[in-house]
Amino acid sequence: MEQNHPINDLMSGIMEKIRDMVSANTIIGEPIRTDEITLIPVSKLSFGFASGGSDFASKNQKPDADLFGGGGGAGVNIQPVAFLVIKGDTVKVLPVAPPPATTVDRVVEMVPDVMDKVTGFIEKQQEKKDLAD
Repeated sequence: MEQNHPINDLMSGIMEKIRDMVSANTIIGEPIRTDEITLIPVSKLSFGFASGGSDFASKNQKPDADLFGGGGGAGVNIQPVAFLVIKGDTVKVLPVAPPPATTVDRVVEMVPDVMDKVTGFIEKQQEKKDLAD
């Protein structure tokens, strides 16, 4: 029968603590509701852990003595990425990002809004045409 080594307990303890810190609500947060709008925070999560140890032996060691030294640690990084904005039947992603650095970045960020405005304009023109007919 295999004997349980102290490093197993050490690693299990670290993983249990990480499980306590991290849940699905850490990545997709609790909805924030107002009268008409619901905001859902979205985050990026990364974590890591390490543990290690060594068995020590000495000349005076008792046969049943378990001389083990070890340690471990973990780190978690949670970074907000975006908000899902829900208004009626419309869902938009509102990124949480630093401002664009260049003119090209600004133009690229404006494309979705411009497309929405153009689409809205075309739809209104079509509605006017349908009403006139």
